[in-house]
Amino acid sequence: MTTFVALGDSISLGVGDPAPEGGWRGWAAFLAQSLPGGQLVNLAANGARAADVERTQLPRALELRPDMASVVVGINDTLRADFDAARIQGALAHVTGSLSAAGAEVLTMRLPDPGLMLGLPAALARPLGRRLQVINEAMDQVAERFGTLHFDAAADRSCYDRRMWSADRLHPSERGHRHLAGRFHDQLTARGHVLGPRPGTEPTSRPGWTRQPGWRPRAPAGYCAGAPTWCRTCSTWRYASAGQALVRGPRCSPRCRCRSRRARGRAPARRPGR
Repeated sequence: MTTFVALGDSISLGVGDPAPEGGWRGWAAFLAQSLPGGQLVNLAANGARAADVERTQLPRALELRPDMASVVVGINDTLRADFDAARIQGALAHVTGSLSAAGAEVLTMRLPDPGLMLGLPAALARPLGRRLQVINEAMDQVAERFGTLHFDAAADRSCYDRRMWSADRLHPSERGHRHLAGRFHDQLTARGHVLGPRPGTEPTSRPGWTRQPGWRPRAPAGYCAGAPTWCRTCSTWRYASAGQALVRGPRCSPRCRCRSRRARGRAPARRPGR
């Protein structure tokens, strides 16, 4: 049996890939299916930062004595006002080093540029990109120091394919999660691990739905079968239930144009002022 422990944020949790039985599935689950006797323990959490992984997830992971572990985190750190490069690098080094010392094969990843995925204006994309570069450089140093299996998603052009991302453009779609699992599968095989078949690349689930009789919408909180709409006043996504008109959210002002802006999964290239 191969115990695989996933640490990190919502990307490792599987957000963007609803499981047929409810909740989230994600790339770690796809990869675990290829491991001999794979048993996945997913400790990742929504909104987790590097410090959260070090403080909360690492002790639980070490108790499990994993054969394999993944550390994919950093996006949430770039979005916070108290961004501290030294603290983040220290947390990443501690987490990865501890897992490696415990005998686990550690998987790490360079994160793709969210400014490109979100279509942000340069004034927002540049500072976000600089912070992400700091995160990626820290992870590069950690990967070299501890010999992790390191996937460079930032340089993988396929990762910027619109089909790889869910409607919010912050989380991979099922196709994107399958892509990540496949890349890690390739690296594990190249290192000599004997694995099962490579995860398939094509989605098997209809986004926002589960395979229930009558195809009733069942999606995790914040998602549904309706087309997402970009609110130009609130600068956020609004979702409508299937067959229903989109209504204004509680934070929208009377000037909100939620009812008229159908983005079909795409945010506008420029965000108007509030």
